[in-house]
Amino acid sequence: MQEGHVTVDAVEESCVLIGVITSEINEETAKEHLDELQFLAETAGAITVETFTQKLPYPNPRTYVGTGKLEEIRQYIKAANVELVIFDDELSPSQLRNIERDLDCKVLDRTILILDIFASRARTFHAKTQVELAQLQYMLPRLTRMWTHLERQKGGIGLRGPGESQIETDRRIIQMRISLMKERLKDIDKQMGVQRSNRGQLVRVALVGYTNVGKSTLMNLLSKSDVFAENKLFATLDTTVRKVVIDNLPMLLTDTVGFIRKLPQQLMESFKSTLDEVREADLLVHVLDISHPNFEDHFNVVNETLAEIDNTEKPTILVFNKIDAYQPPTNDLNENEEDITSLDSLKKSWMAKMNKTKCVFISAQDKENIEELKGILYEEVKTIFKVRYPYNDFLY
Repeated sequence: MQEGHVTVDAVEESCVLIGVITSEINEETAKEHLDELQFLAETAGAITVETFTQKLPYPNPRTYVGTGKLEEIRQYIKAANVELVIFDDELSPSQLRNIERDLDCKVLDRTILILDIFASRARTFHAKTQVELAQLQYMLPRLTRMWTHLERQKGGIGLRGPGESQIETDRRIIQMRISLMKERLKDIDKQMGVQRSNRGQLVRVALVGYTNVGKSTLMNLLSKSDVFAENKLFATLDTTVRKVVIDNLPMLLTDTVGFIRKLPQQLMESFKSTLDEVREADLLVHVLDISHPNFEDHFNVVNETLAEIDNTEKPTILVFNKIDAYQPPTNDLNENEEDITSLDSLKKSWMAKMNKTKCVFISAQDKENIEELKGILYEEVKTIFKVRYPYNDFLY
C-alpha cells in the first residue's frame, strides 16, 4: 500500500468485447469504439482476450446481437473460460437479463463500466456522492435482473412472493437514497456556488478536453501544483481550481473532468457542479492529444458536449499536447516532403487551421513550447480583463 493512495491487489479479469456495425456506425468507427472500450476495460482492471462485431441494421432489441452471434460468443467464452462480457452500448434491463441468461456469465455495458471506473477514481465526498447518485439511477430500472437467482432455485412458487417483495423494498430504499444524494448535491452545489462568488472578479479559465489528453499535467505545469495525473482514463474526477499568475496578470485556472463519447446521461446530470465551472468560465483551453489517431473525433465529441452544457460561444485556445509522441500518418509524408513533426512544420500544417481560435502546439510532459502557450493565455486573459475593467490601468 502506498501512502496517499489505497492500492488493492486484485486478480485481473479476462473479458470479451462486443460491438455492432450499423448504418450509422461503419466498420472503422466500430473498431475505434472497441479500441476505446478496451482502454476502459484495462483502466477498470480487465484484460481483453477477444472482440466480436456483427453487421446489423440496428442492435437486436432482445439480445443486442443476433442469436447466432450470441451462440458463437457463448461457445467461445465457455471454451476460453471467460467470465466477463462487455458491450459497447448501454443495454436495456431486458437485454441485460436475456444476455446473462443465454451466456451464463457476468455481463456489463459501457455505461456501468464507466460508472465503475468513476467509483474507483472518486476521492472527495463530492465526487463520491456524484458517482453514487449516477450508479443508483442506473441500478433502479434494473433491479429485477439482480433477483434472477431466485428463478434458479427449486420451489420457485413459494419464493416468488418474497422475491417480488424484496424488489419493491429495494426499489423504495434506492429511491430514498437517490433523494438523499440529490439533497446532498444541492447543498454541495450551494457551497461551491458561494466559493465561486467569493473568488472575486478574476478571469476564469477552464481546461477542457477528452479524457487522458494531459489536462492535469498541464494544470500542474501552469499552476505549479500537484493535481493527480496518470496515463489512464478519468485519472481525476474532482474539479480543481488554482490561482495562476503569468507575468503580472492573475487568473483562476480550473481542471475539469475529461469528456468521452457516449458519456452516460446519469453522469451528465450528477456532475452539474463540474459543468458549472465550464459554464461560468470566461475562457476555455481545449486540450487535444495530437498523438492519438482519432484526435479529430475527440475534438468533435468535446465540442458537441460543450454545446449541450452551454451553447454560448466562449473565446477558446486550442492546445495540441503530446507533440513529443506525435507520429504523422504514413500517407502524410513522402520522400520529397518535409517531416511535419517539427514545431515549425506543425504550425504550418492543416491542424493549425482546425478552428477559428488561437492555436498552440506543446508537450506538457517535456515542457516544450510552454512559453508560447503562456504568452497566448496572457493576451487572451488581458483582453477579457480590459473589457471587464475598461478604466483600470493595472495592465496598461
